[in-house]
Amino acid sequence: MSIIDLTGTGRAVRRAAALPLVLLAACSEPPAAPDDGAAVPAEPPAASVHGPDADRLVTYTETREPCADYSAERMPLFGDVHVHTSYSFDAAANSTGATPVDANRFARGEPIPFWPLDTDGNPAGTREIDRPLDFLAVTDHGEFLGERALCRTPDSPSYGSDFCQQYRSDQRLGMRMLGTVITTETPARIPTLCGEDGSLCREWAEGPWQRIVEAAEAAYDRTSACTFTSFVGYEYTGTPGTSNLHRNVIFRNGNTPDRPVSYIDAPADSLLWNQLDAACTEADGCDYLTIPHNSNLANGRMAPYTAIEPTLENRRAYAEHRQRREPIMEIFQHKGGSECVNGLTSILSAPDELCDVEQVRFMGREETYAATATAAGGNQAIQQATEITRECEPGETGNNGMLGAGCIDPTDFMRSGLVVGLKEEAETGANPVKLGIIASTDTHAATPGAVAEGDWGGHVTGESTPAERLQPGLLTSGIDGNPGGLAGVWAVENSRDAIFEAMQRREVFGTSGPRIVPRFFGGWDFPADLCDQADMVGRGYRDGVPMGGDLAAAPADAAPAFVAYAARDPMGAPLERLQLVKGWVDADGGQHAAVVDIAGQADNGAGVDLATGDTTGSGGHDTLCTVYRDEAFDPKQPAYYYLRVVENPTARWSVHDCLRLPEDERPAVCSDGSYPEVIHEMAWTSPIWYRPAE
Repeated sequence: MSIIDLTGTGRAVRRAAALPLVLLAACSEPPAAPDDGAAVPAEPPAASVHGPDADRLVTYTETREPCADYSAERMPLFGDVHVHTSYSFDAAANSTGATPVDANRFARGEPIPFWPLDTDGNPAGTREIDRPLDFLAVTDHGEFLGERALCRTPDSPSYGSDFCQQYRSDQRLGMRMLGTVITTETPARIPTLCGEDGSLCREWAEGPWQRIVEAAEAAYDRTSACTFTSFVGYEYTGTPGTSNLHRNVIFRNGNTPDRPVSYIDAPADSLLWNQLDAACTEADGCDYLTIPHNSNLANGRMAPYTAIEPTLENRRAYAEHRQRREPIMEIFQHKGGSECVNGLTSILSAPDELCDVEQVRFMGREETYAATATAAGGNQAIQQATEITRECEPGETGNNGMLGAGCIDPTDFMRSGLVVGLKEEAETGANPVKLGIIASTDTHAATPGAVAEGDWGGHVTGESTPAERLQPGLLTSGIDGNPGGLAGVWAVENSRDAIFEAMQRREVFGTSGPRIVPRFFGGWDFPADLCDQADMVGRGYRDGVPMGGDLAAAPADAAPAFVAYAARDPMGAPLERLQLVKGWVDADGGQHAAVVDIAGQADNGAGVDLATGDTTGSGGHDTLCTVYRDEAFDPKQPAYYYLRVVENPTARWSVHDCLRLPEDERPAVCSDGSYPEVIHEMAWTSPIWYRPAE
C-alpha cells in the first residue's frame, strides 16, 4: 500500500437567456406574497447552443465562457441536489421566508435569514455554510406550486374560498390538506380550488416556477472563473400508500418546460419519464435526468415494472428508458441511509455493522407510528399503530414507509437493489437498477450543504433549537434525523454541461457529509504498484474504467483489479479504511453481496471523548490507496463493485447538541444509550459493473 495525494487532478419549453435580466430580491418571501401567481412575461430569445471550445471533453448546450480551471482527468466537485425553500408546501423555510434566491446565496457562502424567530414571527438569526459548494439544484416540490399561489395571493380567484381560508389558518393543517393528495394511487387536483379540470392550478404554477428558473439563472457563474453552478430542478413527490416514490428532476440548462410534471400529472416513474420526454425535447434544447431519493422508505414501490405489464419486451424497454433518464440515485440524506440493511433473506451476505449508521429501518424491530384510520361515517382519524418490520414477500408492495413502517423490499436499498438489477439483466438483457451514487441533504430550511455534525441547525419544522432536535419529530426528523450528505462529481470543469454529463455517465459519488475525495478504477491489467505511479489517474482511464463504468469483456483466466484511492476532508477526521463492496448472481440465480477491507484498519486507536465531543487518538490516514484484485472472480457471473470509504469515529450531532444544554435540561437520549453517540462518516463511489460475454 502506498500513500499519495492525487486529489487535485403543453409541450411549450421555457428557454433561458444566457444572462438573465430579472434579478430576484434576496430578502424573505412574505407568507402571502402576491407575486406567487404573477403572470409569466414573454420569453427571451434562445441562447446559442454552440460551444466556445470544441476541443474540450464536454458538449456545450448554452452560451458561456470556457472555465479557466479545466482538467481532462476531471476534478472533484461537491454540491447538493435536494434542497427545499419556502416554495415547498411542507418547508420549514416557510417560517423564515427563505426563497430559492436565498438557497443559492447560502450555497455560495453568504449568510441568510434563519432561526430563531422573534416575537413577530420573523427570523432573528442568520446561518451560513462552513465552505461554499461548487454546485446546487433547488428542488422545491412541483406538486402544489399553483395551489399555494392561489391560496397565498390576495387577488387570486381562489384566495377567499373556504379551502384557502382553512389552508391559511394553520401551517401544519395546510400542509396536510395538500399532502393527502399525493398519498393516493390516483392523485387529482382539488376541484374546489383548481377547477374541475385542474387547469387553474396548472396555470398558477407557472409564476412560481418561473422564479425558480430565474433564481438558478441569476446564481450561475458563466464567467471563466466558474465559481458556482446552479441547476434548475424540482421534486416529483409521489407518496402512494404513504410510501416513498420521490424523484428530483434536474434540467441540463435553463431550457425547461413551462411547469413541472408532477405526481398528480404522472403517478408512476415510467409515466414521469414519458411526460418529461414530451415536454423537454432535444429540438427545444431541453434535457433532464431524475434522481430517486431516500428509497429506504419506499416499501418496494421503487422496484422496477410497478406500473407496467411485466412482459419481457416491456421489462427491457423500461430498463433502457430508466438507464437513459435515471442514471443515479441518492444513497444518504437527512432521513437516513439507503445503502444497505441487515437481515434480508433474499440476498446472501454477512452482517455489516456500517449498514446501521444513521439507519431508520431495522429488520425485526417493533415500530410504533401514526396511522390514518377511517371511522364510522367516513371521518378519518389518526391513531397509533404498532408492527414488526419484516421483509416484503415476493411481489408485495407495502405502505407507510414515510412513517417508518411497512415491509422492506431489496430494492429499497442500493446494495441489494443493484443485485436485483443484475439478475434482471441476465433474464432480459437490460439492467433496470443500474444506478450511480450521490448523496444530498433534503434540507427543508433552504440551507444546502449544511452537514457539519458539530454545527447543525436543523433541516425541518421543529428542529430550530437543540432541545427540539433531541426530541422525536415528524417522520424521520428530530433525534431520528441527521444533517444529511453531499453529492460529488468528477467533471472536467465546474459548468452545467460538464456536471450533467458526469451524472449521465455515473462518474459520481456521495458522502454522509464530509468532503472525502474518492477515486475508483476497474480494469484487467493494473499493476500492483500503480498507486506509486505519477500517472495513476491517466492509466486508470486509459487501461480501465472509472466509477460508473462497465468493465470490458474478461480476458482468459483474468481477474479484475481495482484502483481504490481516497483523501480525507481537510476539515474532517482521518480515514480509517477502504472497503470494496461486491454484489453478484451465481449460476443458480442466488443473489450475493460481500464487503472486504482492502486498506487501512478498524480499531486503529482513534476514538471520541463524549465529555467534549472531540476526537482522540492518532490513528488514521490523510490518504489511502491500494490495488485490489478479485481472486474469487467468476467470468460467468454478473457482478458489480463499489468503494466505501470510512472515516475514523466521530461524535454524532446529538452529542454536540446535548453538550449545548445545561446538564439538568438534557433529555433522556443524552444519557440512556438509546441513540448512537459515535458514528463513522462515509463516502461511496458509483459501482463498476461486469457483465459476462454472451
